[in-house]
Amino acid sequence: SLSKLQLKTGDLDPRLFSRLRHLQKLDLSDNLLDKFPNSLTLPDLRVLNCNNNQLEDVTALKQFPLLEELTYENNVYLTTNDDYKVMFLLQNLRLLNGKDITKLANHVRHVNSRKLTSKVTAHWEKFFRDQLPEKYTVEQAKSIKKKFLKSVQTNVVYGPSSLSEFTRWRVKMIAEEFLASSLGLEENTDPKTEEETDENEEENTESPREVVGDISQVKLTPNKRKRNNSTPSSGNKRSKSQANTEEEAALKPLHFLQCHSKGNSREDFKTQLWSCIFEPLLDSGSRKDPTLSFSRTVATCGGEAVCLIDCETGMVLKKYKVATEEFFSVAWTTLTMVIGDGRKKTHNILAAAGRRGIVKLIHVAADFCYGEIKAHKKPIATICFSPTHETHLFTASYDKRIALWDIGIPDCDYNFKASQLLVLEALSIPLRIALVPTCPDQYLLAGCEEGCFTWNIKLDKEQKNKPFEAVFQFPDDEGDVTTSHRVDGLAFLNDDVVVSKSSKTGCIFVWSWSRSFDGKGKASRRTISAVILAELEWSSTDMSYLTLSTCPAKDYVFCGDEKGSVWMYNLANYTTAWSTAKGKRSDKRIPPTQILKWPELRANGEQLTEVLINNVVTDPTFTYLVALTSVNITAIWKKS
Repeated sequence: SLSKLQLKTGDLDPRLFSRLRHLQKLDLSDNLLDKFPNSLTLPDLRVLNCNNNQLEDVTALKQFPLLEELTYENNVYLTTNDDYKVMFLLQNLRLLNGKDITKLANHVRHVNSRKLTSKVTAHWEKFFRDQLPEKYTVEQAKSIKKKFLKSVQTNVVYGPSSLSEFTRWRVKMIAEEFLASSLGLEENTDPKTEEETDENEEENTESPREVVGDISQVKLTPNKRKRNNSTPSSGNKRSKSQANTEEEAALKPLHFLQCHSKGNSREDFKTQLWSCIFEPLLDSGSRKDPTLSFSRTVATCGGEAVCLIDCETGMVLKKYKVATEEFFSVAWTTLTMVIGDGRKKTHNILAAAGRRGIVKLIHVAADFCYGEIKAHKKPIATICFSPTHETHLFTASYDKRIALWDIGIPDCDYNFKASQLLVLEALSIPLRIALVPTCPDQYLLAGCEEGCFTWNIKLDKEQKNKPFEAVFQFPDDEGDVTTSHRVDGLAFLNDDVVVSKSSKTGCIFVWSWSRSFDGKGKASRRTISAVILAELEWSSTDMSYLTLSTCPAKDYVFCGDEKGSVWMYNLANYTTAWSTAKGKRSDKRIPPTQILKWPELRANGEQLTEVLINNVVTDPTFTYLVALTSVNITAIWKKS
């Protein structure tokens, strides 16, 4: 509470407030504030009271994206137009001046925005599109932009006249976004917002209670955006239904973040980023957006850092660093823990592992690493939690073993006991692992340096070490079949369909688990032919470790390439046929539905080139797409 202290705007020191990472409630009522500084940060602020001040503008409140309750009564210069501005800017806002504004805010954010966007686009098409020549100079573009912005704010009218100021404000915003994303005419940006960094670098410790550190990031903005952000592959005829699906999957670039830099260096464009995964929702999770049905927080890892990023705002919510580590993989689980007074509460736990062979266990809400498991003597390539046992963690290592651990549940003092339950012996380094959705307690599938294998993981007190049960054969470039090939991409598209990238150049395999593998066979180390359902057309590169992912709810497959592009495959028109008992194999290679091109980014005045997409992941509803690169850039797109 900083109420009744005669505070003026200059008294709110950003250097002090930016350190209050976990402040959730702030009372600034009964002061002399005429505005908010733009860089207070306060990334976890939920409740703000600004009653009885002299505020003239509310747009700076957008820096508090998690704000849920806001009061600013008795600020004589604020009007209903300002109410509408904060409802649009603060996506989590539920209470404004004591009133529930959820329904009205949804109308403002969605219906109002849709109507205005339609009017702005129509105004361009009718009066300005033909004024812009096919090949135009910078001066011509600036001239057209200036005229268009002035005209559209004057002529686009919507809603009551009492909201005309808000309407003009939104129309200008929409028009600038339209010119930037559709036509390559950059919107006005504040140079201070294009490059954001925190001056404070955390201490890195190896104690059992390693504190999650301060946040340092650099945002890069596209230098020039192509007319189309999503480019369909050429020479491919599509049905009407496919075309509609592709239109729905149009993506716009949101953020390009440099937040994994070694030593927080802005010059670091070499750190490789490897793994990302969206945070699961809690019933009352601190980062849950109440207006949405999914989490928009993603955990990313690469180099010495693990970051938690809000995909909508681009804000790095939390950052955890170990100076001597290189993180390769992250995974989430949700544990029900006993808190101090004996009550139970669920919390999300993030596991992170990498080159040192150690698994770090991070209690995200509490902001520290409460423990570690020395799982392997060699690097850990990938990790994943069991969907049925929240404490069961699989770790796949360069020691050619996959271990199953019970990480235990920490008590109120964060004491925990981890134990090894099982070791799966591999013939080569396991790169990707996936539990079979129909029987996650019985079979694990792994893509390895020298093949694709499956193990029976059913726990047996008598057998703690298990050899593989079967190895799968796939077609190769010579027209034969092979079991010896690097499988660096592996994921399930649904309960039965597996997608893997391996032995055949320019191709991703789609195959059936149930038709390939008969669990009734008793012999181990069997060789089995994978029943191929289709081949997906992909880059002809021989570059390894560009992994793939799936979005099962939307029947999508994603895979990055060596040119910074993301190949996207909508397989909704195929999965039904594949699910039949004798689903016919697709004879021709299936081309990508879209290829998302890498935008032209500049860092220190130079264009970023030779970008590899190491990993690409979407949230479960395919609203956000996150791509991790070889140049220390986390790229975030949003489905428009």
